[in-house]
Amino acid sequence: MDMSAGDRKGLSLFALIMIGIGSIFGSGWLFGAGAAAQVAGPAALLAWVIGAVFIGMIAMTYAEVGSAYPIPGGMARYGHLSHGPVLGFLTGWAVWIAVASLIPIESIAATQYMTSWGFAWAKDLVDPAGQHLTLSGTGVALILTVALWLTCYWSVQLLARANTVLTLVKFAIPVLAVLALIGSGFHTSNFTSQGGFAPYGWPAVLTAVTTCGVVFAFNGFQAVVNLGGAAKNPGRAIPIALVGALSLGLVIYLALQTAFLGSVPPEQLARAGGWQGVDLSSPFADLAQLLMLHWVVMMLQFGAFISPAGSNIANVASAAYMVTNLAETGFFPKKLAAVHPRYGTARPAMWVNLGFSALLLVTVGRSWQALAGVVSAAMVISYLIGPIAVGVFRHTKPNLPRPFRLPAATILCPVTFAFAACALYWSKWPDTGKVTLLTLVSVPIAALVLRRKGETRLLRQFAPAWWMILFLVWMATLSALGSPDFGGRGIIPGGLDIALVALSAPAFYFWAVRAGIAAHRAGLPGPDPVLDRTHGHASDRTAGNAEPAHSPAPAAPVSASTPPVTPDDGRPMVSV
Repeated sequence: MDMSAGDRKGLSLFALIMIGIGSIFGSGWLFGAGAAAQVAGPAALLAWVIGAVFIGMIAMTYAEVGSAYPIPGGMARYGHLSHGPVLGFLTGWAVWIAVASLIPIESIAATQYMTSWGFAWAKDLVDPAGQHLTLSGTGVALILTVALWLTCYWSVQLLARANTVLTLVKFAIPVLAVLALIGSGFHTSNFTSQGGFAPYGWPAVLTAVTTCGVVFAFNGFQAVVNLGGAAKNPGRAIPIALVGALSLGLVIYLALQTAFLGSVPPEQLARAGGWQGVDLSSPFADLAQLLMLHWVVMMLQFGAFISPAGSNIANVASAAYMVTNLAETGFFPKKLAAVHPRYGTARPAMWVNLGFSALLLVTVGRSWQALAGVVSAAMVISYLIGPIAVGVFRHTKPNLPRPFRLPAATILCPVTFAFAACALYWSKWPDTGKVTLLTLVSVPIAALVLRRKGETRLLRQFAPAWWMILFLVWMATLSALGSPDFGGRGIIPGGLDIALVALSAPAFYFWAVRAGIAAHRAGLPGPDPVLDRTHGHASDRTAGNAEPAHSPAPAAPVSASTPPVTPDDGRPMVSV
């Protein structure tokens, strides 16, 4: 794929929208409505609206950066381009964790829905008391993960060509399920009984955004950003595809949530003692069985395989991109970027992702709900660099070709970053602590790699990344000490905790932007893959923001350049 902003063509707007919809409708619709209703009651409807607005704001920042730098798996590379190698590795590590975690969660979804089958062995896959996978259930989920991985291992292109057909099927099944459930009997009293519209308070609504798969469901926007550079007119296609996919996704998810809330028999809701007692391992299938809608049960059982499998095609390929990107920038072994000469797949990278997926399955991946909270928190961390990269590039790369330019970026970028900070806090302790620790593991790894490559000025290399490290520590601390509504110990009272997050986030944003500008002055990001191939190094300099032309940028021991991406580089590509 050519990196020049003006030489990209071929992908239609319709195909790009279908990519977004196909990624949005994975396993999220199978469990999201049931999980959100259990946490927030009827007010779960608002959680979907908040989640769509949040992801829409994030997506628009990535639309500007992604259309300018159409790098496969580019979300793992933007931090490198904006702040240099160390922050590039930290953000790339976070993105890799978020994307690679999607592989096992889709298999977990399919396994949990097997419990709606009429076989005794299927009933034993999930513990009815804790609603988590049993040992046999974990084994089945692992088998499904390996099966799909093997298919992509040999021929990711074969499955990717069927993307549009799979998307249409995945779209039709939830629509038919909504119509069938509402047609079987719709109880408007469910929206006000058992404690009213928001029986567990507004903090529960915010918690549902990140812990019940709302953010997880809308995360499919990444596919539009990663593949939008191949569109016929990226500047027009990317924002329209993002808005189209997210809007249609929101309509369907609201319909699913409404159908679930209104279809639960009132007597069943009363026996459960309210929405928190409605604990279904396969929410829509179990509800359809309760309502004697056997054809809907069969359709949902089919959809429970089609939806996760279709989404996992992109997940396996995207996760491989993340590993190869980290290998090409020098922080992962170079061997992980090797591509099979015949099948065109990055097999070493895929082996790493398979091992990580298996580790998640046998540790925290005991249920879709449990893993969705951790994955959503990891996704929020991976989103942080989007608005910051826009702010940095506006200062340091004014001549960068931008097929799409975010309007009112000076206002929207810090607001979007603050929204992301709040979403991370809403993920609740201890998930925030787990994901923070998992992300910060990259810090000593980065230091070790730099030291082994002969770097003696570690403070200089880490200077652009301190904001990220301290931001995560600060957020984890607030989460641990904050309101019990968000899992904290209550040392910081409710209301004050959210105020601290919202007020401190813009300070971290402007610190991050200044750190990126300083990194460019020091030459840490290295050559620009767009400007240096079209106009030369001088185009990337602005008055007061760059070193003089005769002053070479200090050499970094870790490769700071972004390797060019070409059509025949052999990486696994998802084609439509």
